[in-house]
Amino acid sequence: MPLVNSKKMFEQAYKNGYAIGAFNVNNMEIVQGITEACKEEKAPVILQVSKGARAYANHTYLVKLVEAAVKECPDIPIVLHLDHGPDFETCKACIDGGFTSVMIDGSSLPYEENIAVTRKVVEYAHNHVPYVTVEGELGTLAGIEDDVKVEHGAESYTRPEEVIDFVTRTGVDSLAIAIGTSHGAYKFKPEQCTRNKDGVLVPPPLRFDILEEVSKKLPGFPIVLHGSSSVPQEYVKMVNENGGKMPDAVGVPEEQLREASKLSVCKINIDSDLRLAMTGTIRKFFNDHPEKFDPREYLKPARANIKELVRHKLIDVLGCAGKAPECL
Repeated sequence: MPLVNSKKMFEQAYKNGYAIGAFNVNNMEIVQGITEACKEEKAPVILQVSKGARAYANHTYLVKLVEAAVKECPDIPIVLHLDHGPDFETCKACIDGGFTSVMIDGSSLPYEENIAVTRKVVEYAHNHVPYVTVEGELGTLAGIEDDVKVEHGAESYTRPEEVIDFVTRTGVDSLAIAIGTSHGAYKFKPEQCTRNKDGVLVPPPLRFDILEEVSKKLPGFPIVLHGSSSVPQEYVKMVNENGGKMPDAVGVPEEQLREASKLSVCKINIDSDLRLAMTGTIRKFFNDHPEKFDPREYLKPARANIKELVRHKLIDVLGCAGKAPECL
């Protein structure tokens, strides 16, 4: 089947209490690892591309990689989504270039300017043939993701009293909100956390009160969580034991993400976990096999670990394994 937009996926996810995984892609091995797991688990999926990924891999190469995945996985719905579109021009280029969903991130702008640029993207996307879905954002997340950089302490939670006005005036299909998640592998400062008996940071809980208030104001409307990697400690340890230096890297606890997916959260973004799985595996490979130099030999186990990581997310965190048929 061809690429699809996110509309039916989100309708089913909201109705049946699960979330769709939105996994960031940068190269062939990441695309393969994600989609092979989804194919085997019969899960719908969103493959998302950031501005940085487009700059790194080239728009055309990324689109063709995703088109190859569609051909290899004909029985699962796949969305090609722009993550953190910085402006109308970038969103337009992606819509015209084959993307089926885009995010316009005006969250750093004054409220009225955010509405204006978001509405402009929505008008273009919804009048495009085929229809392209649009995600907007209210509130800002701390952390770093490509060109999106917000210092800890400068983030702002979504204000529930704004969401009805924003959604009504922009016409967005989904809304990313800020409830305490954060971009990158260092999602929380040590002073924000406690430590468990092993000395690993335990982050503060997400603001489910904000999520619940937003859900009351927007019943049936799809909510998105950015910055939702859990930063698996086995891969942090793998990186650190093989020449890396990632002290106090910590993410969002998976049980909180599962709880969010049972509520109104229909899309959960995952990027750092994939990077850690790939980087940790490659670091260990070279530490174990310093004589090796063939990229196929170290990228193959990296791809395999991405696949297993995604499989775990689909089954145990997102709850979307086996849901592909109802999203077609």
